[in-house]
Amino acid sequence: MRSLLAFTGSRGDAQPGILLARALRERGHYVTLALAPNLVAFADEHGVAAVPFGCDTADLLDAQRTDHRFTSRDPRARLRALFELQRRGVPEQLADLRALAPGHDVVVAGMAGEEAAESVARAVGLPFAAVHFFPIQPNSAVPVAPVRWAARLPGVVHRGGWSILARARAAALATVVPRTTGPNVAAVRIQAYDPRLFPGVGEQLSGPFVGFPVDSNGFLTRGPSPTLDSWLEAGSAPIYVGFGSMDVGDPAAFVAMLRAVCAGRGRRLLLASGWASIATGFEQDVAVVEQVDHARVLPRCVAAVHHGGAGTTAAALRAGVPQVICSVQADQPYWGQALQRLGLAATTPAKRLTGERLDALLDRVAHPDVVARAATSAAGFAADGVERAADVVEALGGSPVAPELAYSAGRQL
Repeated sequence: MRSLLAFTGSRGDAQPGILLARALRERGHYVTLALAPNLVAFADEHGVAAVPFGCDTADLLDAQRTDHRFTSRDPRARLRALFELQRRGVPEQLADLRALAPGHDVVVAGMAGEEAAESVARAVGLPFAAVHFFPIQPNSAVPVAPVRWAARLPGVVHRGGWSILARARAAALATVVPRTTGPNVAAVRIQAYDPRLFPGVGEQLSGPFVGFPVDSNGFLTRGPSPTLDSWLEAGSAPIYVGFGSMDVGDPAAFVAMLRAVCAGRGRRLLLASGWASIATGFEQDVAVVEQVDHARVLPRCVAAVHHGGAGTTAAALRAGVPQVICSVQADQPYWGQALQRLGLAATTPAKRLTGERLDALLDRVAHPDVVARAATSAAGFAADGVERAADVVEALGGSPVAPELAYSAGRQL
């Protein structure tokens, strides 16, 4: 089987594509992995060859930070800015994927760039799979507004809201994504998360539900860090903080706030700097590193403070560590609200984060009930999401799949 995997977006969007490409190659399949240009080197560093497509997503994130409409009080201005941002780079994605698609048996894409990839797949008559990291299709189980009071609204409101958002997004992209009149092709939406986090969604959305595509063996990290291991062993469990590729504002002020909060709580601080310009180094009570192996490090932490990306959320769930989710954009506030409703996390928008508020949120997740629920949830975490997604792609692409694998690919968690 020859698969074209197209995953654009931030590193958190690309990582599942890299892991899926690796899994398919280990099964003997030919894979073309296409990533945003700024993430090709990241895949190459970990032994997964990739080719560029579309635009540099670091530029898109920077555009979002500098466009003042995103912080406007006028929701119409925010929506216009969002839809304009979604259209940026799509013509380049289409051109690159049209050149790459011939000769493949199946096209797979992440949520970012899904429409462009499906348009190309249909144009050339290839089956298509989109990997959804969040239940974005219309449903009545997930509150359409990521705020606490929305959970009290009737389900019909949520379904209607999601439908309106889907139509609005389709209309926004209609000017750049052409309607395809080619042959009908098979298409599936791989639900790559645990539906138990959104009670009722498993019965409403078409599967298959495969679970989170987590990095089970630390493949995407640079390997164990003896210095970090020594630091972790030298003192009490730290508070982990990591915001991935999200903007943290003034890095110096951000680090100063974290230092003060952790010191006031008598806790050490482990900060993963991500894309922020924060100097790395080790002190007795503070460690700043570029990235960590979540599977190895998070179980050794007392709490995880992060932006609420699906990958980091999954890693913290798997580690059984209470979470403080400080959401920035996209699906992040939904994860924060979902986990808060289940008593696994506390949440606030990152733009409202202060030292006093962070301290209060850490108090909430330090409660024994939250700690116990996080540990119980971790005991039932399924870590085979990448392999189960690979099963689905094999079946869609026409590769033989053993009966037990076909069953595994189709079942829900």
